Amino acid sequence: MNGSASRFALITGASSGIGAALAEQYAANGYGLILSARRVGELNALAAKLQQAHGVDVDVIPADLGSVDGAEALAAAVSASKRPLAALINNAGYGLFGEFEQADLADTLRMMQLNMLAPVALTHRLLPQLKQRRGHVMNVASTAAFQPGPYMAVYYATKSFVLNWSEALAEELRGSGVSVTALCPGPTASGFQDRAAMHESALVKGKRLPTSADVARYGYVAAARGQRVAIHGAMNWLLAQSVRFTPRRMVTMMVRLLSRPT
Repeated sequence: MNGSASRFALITGASSGIGAALAEQYAANGYGLILSARRVGELNALAAKLQQAHGVDVDVIPADLGSVDGAEALAAAVSASKRPLAALINNAGYGLFGEFEQADLADTLRMMQLNMLAPVALTHRLLPQLKQRRGHVMNVASTAAFQPGPYMAVYYATKSFVLNWSEALAEELRGSGVSVTALCPGPTASGFQDRAAMHESALVKGKRLPTSADVARYGYVAAARGQRVAIHGAMNWLLAQSVRFTPRRMVTMMVRLLSRPT
């Protein structure tokens, strides 16, 4: 659409789950949107819904950020759009549940590309635009970032990378006008469990989980005030802190017990 929004937010992985809920939050707060994901039909439906509900301009730019050149292509398209970018939300990502040895290697490497390399490339390419408008970056990490995770070993490691990179980048950018927030939700009712094939994990089976809307509301407020690490849920916050005072081998054994297939 050709509109006059003074600030735009790019949201990756916006077709469902936390990404779609974050799009709702940013639209409700007056941002124009650039929505990206692989599923074009879902993106177009969401764009139409948000345009009607909030009267904001919404662009849809499909991208496969799990491919080697996906982030570069998306960054180029966003720059070419000339939209005044004020927020970058690196939300796209997925997990794989099961023993590392049994996992499909190609899928594992694709997950690493999507969860780690794509956010780094997008942020590097788009940071100059964010500085122009004193904007912010939100990187969706996870409470998985705070400890090793047997049965999701590589996924936990990718989120640890996102958390540590986000905190370091936030410090580098202190005083630049750009803030960086690592949003760390725990298990959430979204499409994540379907993609990770983890419905039989003790971590989520039979549990009442927060909704994507709950997480998105919390994340938006945290990013708007420049909070560096935003852990959703009091119990999740306590568990994340407790890891610092517990022997790492014990933590790993506990996560294995909590995450085991049932």
